[in-house]
Amino acid sequence: MTVYFEDIKVGDSAEYAKTITEADILMFAAVSGDDNPVHINQEFAETTPFETRIAHGMLTASLISTVVGTKLPGNGTIYLSQSTRFKAPVRIGQTVTARATVVEIFPEKKRVKLATQCLVQGKVILDGESLVIAPSRGD
Repeated sequence: MTVYFEDIKVGDSAEYAKTITEADILMFAAVSGDDNPVHINQEFAETTPFETRIAHGMLTASLISTVVGTKLPGNGTIYLSQSTRFKAPVRIGQTVTARATVVEIFPEKKRVKLATQCLVQGKVILDGESLVIAPSRGD
């Protein structure tokens, strides 16, 4: 799906939801090289304030990329920047909903600023913003 720059309006929003599995965490650890035991070792994780394994923060943040790259603006979008504030951990079995909402449009360069969030059961567990170049009909 693609929403072309010419059709984007402030307030437009899109979401993607995914239930985080053990396989997701293990595959992310393998791909990223981040084998921090808080993610992959239950005995170690039990000694932390979380008391259990948690998903990588960047795994959670990557769901924002799914929204931006496949829904709003969608195919052909170019990421310029992403700020992210982590507010709570994600545990195996929790469903994360990533949301991007258009907050500002820069016509001169076809750029779009998006407020980004990830939620678990309606609670914001990550917030931030993205700046992207949206695909245009004229390209």
